[in-house]
Amino acid sequence: MTFLKIFLLFPLLSLAFSQETFTSHLLPRPLIIEYPENTESHFRELEEELKLHCTSWRFSVEANNINPWKTIPQECAEYVKDYVTGRAYGFDLERVSKEAGVYAKAVELSGDGKDAWIFDIDDTLLSNLPYYADHGYGLEVFDHLEFDRWVEKAMAPAIKSSLKLYEEVLGLGIKVFLLTGRSEGKRKATIENLINAGFRDWHKLILRASDDQGKLATVYKSEKRNEMEKEGYRFLGNSGDQWSDILGTSMSIRSFKLPNPMYYIP
Repeated sequence: MTFLKIFLLFPLLSLAFSQETFTSHLLPRPLIIEYPENTESHFRELEEELKLHCTSWRFSVEANNINPWKTIPQECAEYVKDYVTGRAYGFDLERVSKEAGVYAKAVELSGDGKDAWIFDIDDTLLSNLPYYADHGYGLEVFDHLEFDRWVEKAMAPAIKSSLKLYEEVLGLGIKVFLLTGRSEGKRKATIENLINAGFRDWHKLILRASDDQGKLATVYKSEKRNEMEKEGYRFLGNSGDQWSDILGTSMSIRSFKLPNPMYYIP
């Protein structure tokens, strides 16, 4: 650095001690770069275009028009993060639960104890946002082993609007079935997490048995609903964050899809 300073000053010192007449135009001039006047508006246009692109992508995901997909688009990483950590995601969750609650209160029950409502668990009742905060909010390819370690911690908080709906459904005398893609080996941690988050009094908790491993979620959940239906249960409602939670056979009268742009389960 010292050498560089001396090197730059040398021409000026030579000029100062020489007999030549000093003229200011011999000094180096500052470099001035002029940007076009519309640069700021151009950047705003690009920003808006990207936001529209990512909003369109999220809409297509929620409408099940894009499938299957493994990760969110790289360019939409900040958009998805802002959505799920901001107010919009909370508003969307509350809207789904509110509409489900209005419907549940309007249904006339049979009175035979066979009216049922199915809830998925992950990102339907329990929020995995703390986990996905450490994994790019869906930017990383899903890692089953890493996620299983998170499940074992039993620390997922309740989605408050879903807890409210859950309590409303129970209060109406509708039996609650919890149907999750978690494996049977996670039963203890799952029950602990649910109770700690405020969920109680479900009729049955169904997890994947060894025979269910490897099945697509749509197939697995359809089979479990078929079994319950054969026992005489009627599904008034079904709440899930994945289309595979609510599609297939033995579907409910009404299904309620919660938003989730972070991952897709077929």
